[in-house]
Amino acid sequence: MRACIPLVLAVLCGLAWAGKMESCASRCNEKFNRDAACQCDRRCLRHGNCCEDYEHLCTEDHKESEPLPQPEEETEEALASNLYSAPTSCQGRCYEAFDKHHQCHCNARCQEFGNCCKDFESLCSDHEGFSHSSDAITKEEIQSISEKIYRADTNKAQKEDIILNSQNCISPSETRDQRDRCPKPLFTYVNEKLFSKPTYAAFINLLNNYQRATGHGEHFSAQELAEQDAFLREIMKTAVMKELYSFLHHQNRYGSKQEFIDDLKNMWFGLYSRGNEEGDSSGFEHVFSGEVKKGKVTGFHNWIRFYLEEKEGLVDYYSHIYDGPWDSYPDVLAMQFTWDGYYKEVGSAFIGSSPEFEFALYSLCFIARPGKVCPLSLGGYPLAVRTYTWDKSTYGNGKKYIATAYIVSSA
Repeated sequence: MRACIPLVLAVLCGLAWAGKMESCASRCNEKFNRDAACQCDRRCLRHGNCCEDYEHLCTEDHKESEPLPQPEEETEEALASNLYSAPTSCQGRCYEAFDKHHQCHCNARCQEFGNCCKDFESLCSDHEGFSHSSDAITKEEIQSISEKIYRADTNKAQKEDIILNSQNCISPSETRDQRDRCPKPLFTYVNEKLFSKPTYAAFINLLNNYQRATGHGEHFSAQELAEQDAFLREIMKTAVMKELYSFLHHQNRYGSKQEFIDDLKNMWFGLYSRGNEEGDSSGFEHVFSGEVKKGKVTGFHNWIRFYLEEKEGLVDYYSHIYDGPWDSYPDVLAMQFTWDGYYKEVGSAFIGSSPEFEFALYSLCFIARPGKVCPLSLGGYPLAVRTYTWDKSTYGNGKKYIATAYIVSSA
């Protein structure tokens, strides 16, 4: 498949993706620059889009700056907040990215700046491979493991398993008019034998366990909680998740497989509140199942969910603005659609990937680059995933839930 126009998907979410201006040199406290690859303004920490040298070049020189103003209502893809209780220990926080709103820090440079938590030495500094950079896992390491995950996805769809009818390609400026430019469904054919594979079946069992409207608390039955465990158990049997765990274990992020599984369950399935009622959302619900907030579709970045809802007549495919360069699955599509009458202006999704493949890449990016753009490589093509942390509540000792994860760029 080929891109229908020369664009980067970062445009879709108001995030610039450029090959220049990747440093804060001579840019500290400048205004937001939509054309820059990363930002150096005083709110970049809040939005998770700072350049990698922001902490080194800007933070220490501006310690006494005015407090950051409280943001206006954030969109679904900009949920950062500082309303949680800041942790005071490094338990479960070794290697995390710098967060200005924490009382103390556990990143590789906290000793340089004298702001480590008291237990940093005992919990973090003796870890093998602790890097002297703000992100312990390098860009090259992330791209390398993403290629391994890509090659390991033996459960992905084959060419003959899916027939797409992408139809009308439009420009990003046309997405707001909410016009249906495609009279036929996106999926002409899907080989549903795929769905009998253990990870697909376990994934599909989870999709109807949620109320899509935010503001309505989620209350899981014993069976639904068991389905979460069953999904994690099945994906951990796959080569994809074995590759991811091996990589993160080697990086000293997790000491055991059970610790990894427990953390995945918390970050993805732990409940928090997007609306007025306690526990009305989770990372899994938002990213894979989809939600409706203030009359708009939010999240909903999964092709299996899209196909099943389209088959039931609940999803109406409108158009697309990007079709990825891959000539086999998984591929990437950025599309416009309605879900039971609610509009999604741009929804980027992998097409033809296995559930474990998406789950692995989004988890990798959330762990390695929480709240940042995460550079991947799939089949030799560059790709980026953007994650956001949910900061209004935490689990464990200050660990953050997944707010969202989605594809933001492809070249």
